[in-house]
Amino acid sequence: MSGGVQFFEVSEDQAGQRLDNFLMARLKGAPKTLIYRVIRKGEVRVNKGRAKADRRVVAGDVIRVPPMRLSEPKVLHAPSAQLVATLENAILYDQDGLLIVNKPSGLAVHGGSGINLGLIESLRQLPGNHGFLELVHRLDRETSGCVMVARKRSVLKFLQDGLRQRGVIQKSYCALVRGAWPKHLRSVDVPLLRNEAVGGERYVRPHSEGKPSLTEFTVLERYAEGTLMEAKPVTGRTHQIRVHAKHVGHALVGDEKYGDDSFNQSMRAFGFKRLFLHARSLEVPLPSGEVIRVEAPLPADLTKALQQLAPLARG
Repeated sequence: MSGGVQFFEVSEDQAGQRLDNFLMARLKGAPKTLIYRVIRKGEVRVNKGRAKADRRVVAGDVIRVPPMRLSEPKVLHAPSAQLVATLENAILYDQDGLLIVNKPSGLAVHGGSGINLGLIESLRQLPGNHGFLELVHRLDRETSGCVMVARKRSVLKFLQDGLRQRGVIQKSYCALVRGAWPKHLRSVDVPLLRNEAVGGERYVRPHSEGKPSLTEFTVLERYAEGTLMEAKPVTGRTHQIRVHAKHVGHALVGDEKYGDDSFNQSMRAFGFKRLFLHARSLEVPLPSGEVIRVEAPLPADLTKALQQLAPLARG
């Protein structure tokens, strides 16, 4: 598909981006190499002048893009009426340029790798969501609970900067693990190394050459079959809670990647049919200086399954 000359005017919300990133977000189907080539050759003009890829655009800039041959845009899959209703009822917070959603388990945060429709694509198609809308962070597909989505680029940058600093944004998860968690074990401080398995699947393992990773754990309830834990990831590594729990001998219930297949199968008899990991709360500072706390209740399927277990007396 080829198009003619295009003009884009930078809005207040788009200001501050690099020119290359600005164009990549708007020229869907254009390879990165093509975008960099037309910038390098001076065919992209900002306010009628040449510009480099790392130039920061400002509000009011007019960007001229030459005719480019683009691949056909992807077919936009519409969310089902049931998913629309689920997401509309899952909104926990929607103010100050920040949307927090209680993501259901089984829904990826974004499409790709064979997934046509994720959380962000679905949210963009809800009534009234036609402006800027971007994920602040991610949750695994199997994990349920709080996900932050920015309605303003300034909020996106503010929160992503906060996530890179320890202790600025507080995340709390609820997890059910195998066996009796030791009373003295309150944190796991083990570096994690991420690599790609066969087929491009992500796999994370403890390794001395990995990135520093710290998770704080608190026992919430003990059962004959396992322990209900609060997990607070101080760092934000891929699969951090799952791998740290597995590392100390207490894999999460329903974890098909890092857990025990026979144990998971035995727990299915109690109703645990998926990964027991739920992002239950977020404590988030806003650009205004206000700090908000948002909680997502434990989903009904996990609550019902927990009720089938035998609680142990505390002491």
